Amino acid sequence: MADLPHLSGSDIRNQFLKFYESKQHKILPSASLIPEDPTVMLTIAGMLPFKPIFLGQRQAPQLRAATSQKCIRTNDIENVGRTARHHTFFEMLGNFSFGDYFKEQAIAWAWELSTKVYKLPAGRIVPSVFEEDDEAFAIWRDKIGIAEHRIQRMGEKDNFWQSGITGPCGPCSELYYDFHPELGDENIDLEDDSRFIEFYNLVFMQYNRDAEGNLTPLEKQNIDTGLGLERMAQILQQVPNNYETDLIFPIIKTAAEIAAIDYSQADEKTKISFKVIGDHVRAVVHMIADGVTASNTDRGYILRRLIRRVIRHGRLIGIEENFITQVAETAIALAESVYPNVRERQEFIQSQLQREESQFLKTLARGEKLLAEMIADAANLSAKQISGKDAFELYDTYGFPLELTQEIAEEQGLIVDLEGFEQEMKLQKTRSKDSYEAIDLTIQNALGEVVTGSHETSFLGYSQLTAQSQVMGIVVNHDDGEGKSISRNAPLASAGDHVQIILDQTPFYGESGGQIGDRGYLSGDDVLVRIQDVQKEGNILVHQGKVERGTLNLGDIVNATIDRACRRRVQANHTATHLLQAALKQVVDDSVSQAGSLVNFDRLRFDFNSPRALTPEDVQQVEEQVNTWISEAHEADVNIMPLAEAKAKGATAMFGEKYADDVRVIDFPGVSMELCGGTHVTNTAEIGVFKIISETGIASGVRRIEAVAGAAILDYLKVRDQIVKELSSTFKVKPEEISDRVNSLQAELKATQKELEAAKQELALFKSDSLLSQAETVGKYKILVANLGEMDARSLQSAGSRLQQKLGESAVVIASIPSEGKVSLVAAFSQKVIQEKQLQAGKFIGGIAQICGGGGGGRPNLAQAGGKDPGKLDEALDLAKKELMQKLG
Repeated sequence: MADLPHLSGSDIRNQFLKFYESKQHKILPSASLIPEDPTVMLTIAGMLPFKPIFLGQRQAPQLRAATSQKCIRTNDIENVGRTARHHTFFEMLGNFSFGDYFKEQAIAWAWELSTKVYKLPAGRIVPSVFEEDDEAFAIWRDKIGIAEHRIQRMGEKDNFWQSGITGPCGPCSELYYDFHPELGDENIDLEDDSRFIEFYNLVFMQYNRDAEGNLTPLEKQNIDTGLGLERMAQILQQVPNNYETDLIFPIIKTAAEIAAIDYSQADEKTKISFKVIGDHVRAVVHMIADGVTASNTDRGYILRRLIRRVIRHGRLIGIEENFITQVAETAIALAESVYPNVRERQEFIQSQLQREESQFLKTLARGEKLLAEMIADAANLSAKQISGKDAFELYDTYGFPLELTQEIAEEQGLIVDLEGFEQEMKLQKTRSKDSYEAIDLTIQNALGEVVTGSHETSFLGYSQLTAQSQVMGIVVNHDDGEGKSISRNAPLASAGDHVQIILDQTPFYGESGGQIGDRGYLSGDDVLVRIQDVQKEGNILVHQGKVERGTLNLGDIVNATIDRACRRRVQANHTATHLLQAALKQVVDDSVSQAGSLVNFDRLRFDFNSPRALTPEDVQQVEEQVNTWISEAHEADVNIMPLAEAKAKGATAMFGEKYADDVRVIDFPGVSMELCGGTHVTNTAEIGVFKIISETGIASGVRRIEAVAGAAILDYLKVRDQIVKELSSTFKVKPEEISDRVNSLQAELKATQKELEAAKQELALFKSDSLLSQAETVGKYKILVANLGEMDARSLQSAGSRLQQKLGESAVVIASIPSEGKVSLVAAFSQKVIQEKQLQAGKFIGGIAQICGGGGGGRPNLAQAGGKDPGKLDEALDLAKKELMQKLG
């Protein structure tokens, strides 16, 4: 083994940051796993938080920076645990230069860090460069002193970084560690994972690529690097894989203790499950801490999938009881010194994990039962395989690994449709957007070009409702004649043009923090532009609207004026949202936290994490509390202060939100204090009144309240008043009597429905009795298969049960078409058919229903199924009769 210092993961991280701090880099905290960038769902690379700087959309607050960035990638989730270094959650150590130092300094410092700080032997480091990058090759050879034959030239696929077809790009230089230098320098193959591991990647962001593929040097050349913390830990701790480092192995050890298994003596399959648990638990703890909640869409879907994989792999190693909170506690303890939010949110993390685990264990049990039914149905239909769709449903919904489905199916003489399974997997990847792996720095359209060349927009809207502004950029959108919108950068716009405009300064608020953008207009000597929306692109505000009259030219001075009535409405709704959160914390639980919001001119929507569902009494109490604070006329106290000071004073921050060093604090003393960049009333009395419209659950542990406030209440009341008037007129009663009249009508309708149901039942029994003579005798059993026409499903079931009882030892299958595009099927079997012929109604009818594009099941003696293709009903009944004749004959 190499003579290397044994550094902990924490020491590796600290020494990296300390080293670059000594090189005048500003040490920045990790950004949230929930990125600002809308093109990706999770932070997937260390450079992602700096994307607006690399694009020129935001000024770099400093020329040099270094970070330890939390990252999540799930595009190759199936490799986790199977290779030495694939992960979903990982930390990327990075040093960045924004137009400051370049190749020579980046290479020199990477070498110094590797050999002097981490003390890696020089003879074990092999650098690679882009095959055409003679400059980097020369630096490694002449400045660092690496022999030419050890510097590996690699092609564009491996050593040229680009984010897209166009945009910033450049060559890379990578540092590899050699585990087996005794094999010599001849025929070095850096793709040999058993010998080499890439641990440091230096990206020289040197060029801009245009649409024709031409490369032109960037005016400001940047450095973007990444050193994998887990990989360096594997090297310095001299363990066979990343999982057995001190960053992950304590989690594995906890799982092994719960399972009562000695990890060192476990077989490879068991070790894979332990590694998956170790990796995924880190991921889910940090995702929840940063504000992700489990759901069936987007990043919530990714979280739920990871949690379920942890539980499933726990089952594979013999853990039957709930265990995820125990391993999560170990992950929290490992991370809390660097990421204190995991300990701060410990209670919420554990409650969400516990809830997801309990729900999934029930789902998993249903999955095991479903697989057994699938096998039985396949046997009934003499099928030879389980469909790819069914296998994927087991995998994705019920947590069954494909290999387990295959193993159980093979025991029953069946195979699994692997091609169909892969097709479903591709669809799922598209749905969850797991495959995002690249950071898109592509300048995609004319707006991107204008934004990239513009300076930050100065926002005046906190204190001014109008301002004189200069037009700095214009993008005109027009129809190409085929219904598609085409954007072009233009020096002017004329009446009728739909435009996107950038100003040097503006009173218009750009959509952010859940609050929509302002409306208003831009006016000049002979021009009027109606502004319908304002969006943020980095620190630039883009005004979207239509030129109503005149011509707008680049460089024009215009009067920018917001719609005051709309601003008052949105201010009332935004402040009401703050009061709502404060009331929920007071009435429901102090752990309530924001999970999302929307504040517009008409209403507000507030999503929040809650340990329990709200009762009607809770909702009423929350509404009353907000209105009490409104009537008490609390003055707003707005201040800019350091983030640490704001948190020390108790200001509420949204988990997962990225804040600057200095933050804006909206304080209604004694009521609510939040970090917020939105616009607000100066006194709660300006809101007027607050009304909750609805309260619902939208995901596990997440509730949603929709409400209206201020002038928007009048619109809400107008609609309700009109409805009441129409109901009063229709029912010929006073408004206060509507409820009684509706209750009376409901009672009458219920009674009528009962009478109709009884008549249907009676007709069904009459119809069924007329079929008794059609029963055929097969041995000692009677078989009846028939189509009863338009009978509803409930009546059909009653008819099936009655026919079987009247026929005695028998098998009855009857069907109907209750409505267009629907099929109903019923099977009723006597006890001797079940016991002597091993036939079960539920399994039998489920297979028959598949012919009609449906399914179903039930008890062995009585079962019901449905379908969607009435055209196949005769075929299905013919098969049912044939099957019964064979099995009972």
